[in-house]
Amino acid sequence: MNYFDKVKNKVLAGEGLEKWLDECRRNGKKIVFTNGCFDILHRGHVEYLSKAAAFGDVMVIGLNTDASVRRLKGPLRPVNDEKARAFVLAGLECVTAVVLFDEDTPYNLIKTVQPDVLVKGSDYKPEDIVGYDIVTAKGGKVVTVDLVEGFSTTKTIEKIQH
Repeated sequence: MNYFDKVKNKVLAGEGLEKWLDECRRNGKKIVFTNGCFDILHRGHVEYLSKAAAFGDVMVIGLNTDASVRRLKGPLRPVNDEKARAFVLAGLECVTAVVLFDEDTPYNLIKTVQPDVLVKGSDYKPEDIVGYDIVTAKGGKVVTVDLVEGFSTTKTIEKIQH
């Protein structure tokens, strides 16, 4: 399989996601989950995802759909559509799978994935992170990773506009 197909095949949904998760569990893989919009991928995102991936064997990213991003960030977002954002994330070595979700939070997706480790930025308290209850109830961990100062999609867009 060529590299393009490998990247494309990292974007999972429905039955494909379920089969892949079952295989990971059968093989004793520790599943890490994080989520976000990842609209314009920048250094802060890559550092964050690289650090998050180190908490386990496979890294699943819950990616907000375009409709979800618009509800959260406003009518001018996302800059890049969900297919483009998913493909770019899937191209990162530290990312094992990308899964789109349409809700405002990834709560239902976290219920499906049942990660061993849930990761968010350190701007959150672990107990306030969506899915904390699901992950800790099964003995998993919820951890935070420091964000890289000075990098954000919003700041990048503001720079371009000025």
